[in-house]
Amino acid sequence: MSRTAAILLAAGSGRRMQGAVEDKVLAPLNGKPAFAHVVAAFLASHAVDFYVIVHRDTAQSLRLSAYAPTPAQFVRGGTERQDSVARALAVLPDDVAHVFIHDCARPLIRPEQIAALRRIVLREEAVVLAHRVTDTLKEHHDSARLRTLDRSRLWAMETPQVFARPLIVRAYARVAARGERITDDAQAVEGLRHPIALLENPHPNPKLTTPADLAWCEFLLRQRHAGEA
Repeated sequence: MSRTAAILLAAGSGRRMQGAVEDKVLAPLNGKPAFAHVVAAFLASHAVDFYVIVHRDTAQSLRLSAYAPTPAQFVRGGTERQDSVARALAVLPDDVAHVFIHDCARPLIRPEQIAALRRIVLREEAVVLAHRVTDTLKEHHDSARLRTLDRSRLWAMETPQVFARPLIVRAYARVAARGERITDDAQAVEGLRHPIALLENPHPNPKLTTPADLAWCEFLLRQRHAGEA
């Protein structure tokens, strides 16, 4: 029987945190580290059978292991995010058929969303969690001209993003062969011209990027847990 794996990316440098925390994925939020919130959501979803945890260094991997799910394999991250994903894909067991890829700097992912993504990928082969863009966005040209983009067609990408294993492996092989730089996994699949489904997220799923994000995520987690009590 085929299995589903999750690649949990925790190796980011966190430069834009400006020293506010030592490690953003281990930053305490509502009583436990951001990484622990991510793991709890995946475990509660019952959608994943195997985990690959991408870490920055030995010291970080030791701290992450205290909250890691099982079974899991630790892999050291690469120079760029895409290098980290490629390394994780390379160690997946042969019986893994579908792969979640999630940035552990997004601690507000919900179990029901993970489960829904799993159902969709079984029929679509590629699906990403996303939300509609509500701001007016403009493209700025070198000539200082602005062009308004049609926001009804614009979506902001989140993670998890989920793919059939052969598809994402082929997509990353193409990226490596062409020496491309990508900002998310869906972009790699776009290069193959493969359709990608969208699962709209009605809930905030911010990424820990700057010091202000710590307080925002803490507030959102407290609100969620208060509503569940």
